[in-house]
Amino acid sequence: MMEKTWDVIIVGAGPAGLTAGIYTARQGHSTLILDGGKVGGRALEAHRIDNFPGFPKGVTGEELMRLFNDHAERFGAEFRRETVIGLSDAGKTKMVSTRGGFHQARTVIIATGIQRRQLSIPGEEEFRGHGVSYCATCDGPFFRGKTVAVVGSGHEAVADALALTEVADKVYTIPGPKGYSEAYPELEKLRASPKVEALEGCEVEEIQGADAVANIKLKGGKIPTVSVDGVFLLLEHVATTGILTDAGVAVNETGCVVVDREQRTNLPGVYAAGDCSCQGYQVVTSAGEGARAALSAMKYIRETR
Repeated sequence: MMEKTWDVIIVGAGPAGLTAGIYTARQGHSTLILDGGKVGGRALEAHRIDNFPGFPKGVTGEELMRLFNDHAERFGAEFRRETVIGLSDAGKTKMVSTRGGFHQARTVIIATGIQRRQLSIPGEEEFRGHGVSYCATCDGPFFRGKTVAVVGSGHEAVADALALTEVADKVYTIPGPKGYSEAYPELEKLRASPKVEALEGCEVEEIQGADAVANIKLKGGKIPTVSVDGVFLLLEHVATTGILTDAGVAVNETGCVVVDREQRTNLPGVYAAGDCSCQGYQVVTSAGEGARAALSAMKYIRETR
């Protein structure tokens, strides 16, 4: 027997999904939050978040996400640890299938985040949050006056390496054996910066250190080891799962969910927020998008009820 029809099902329990749940549950809408991993998403990995409003002394990602979770639970959002394997649009209702069964709702908010491709080399997991970062905008200020390496060949790696020259004393760029994937507009400026040293034709073999990152070991180049205080792994992200495209949700060429200013996807009643729409990659922007998606979903419920 099919259970009740929820007003809102939120797929993902990171900053965007939790904020959306706070908004919808607070307004009395039955809200189910589905997440197959840990509540909090990638924000849990943040050793310290210094730029979230209201926390002038900073806060760990784990503590901030616990507060988000408690807030959503306080208003009655229900959490279930289930991995979503399917989504279908049945008009007035949306069907969400998981490994545990089926759920139906009037609206769905996709807040699945993204996954970065990893190098999967020794030291990467060990020093995550202790010198290894996947977000220059998030963690760049922690390396003011220090030496960092930026690993990646895409546009984000180029743009973030250039941004890091504003805070770090020295930036090593390591695009990999094949070099940069395109002739990006910022490359000329990046290469002209006196703070930048390009290490092309090589790749990172190991990240080394004691309590924090101290060196990176290279292979295929002229320099075997480089001393650094931080390593930014800005590799391409893993494209959004085929579940969404199978359901007819529009994504762009890199797998980002396409949304408008109200977080609406191309399917009526289906919204997306946070990193899966590839617009901010910050806890605060994800939270804002989650709130906006929730407001749009509640408006849709009112108009279609």
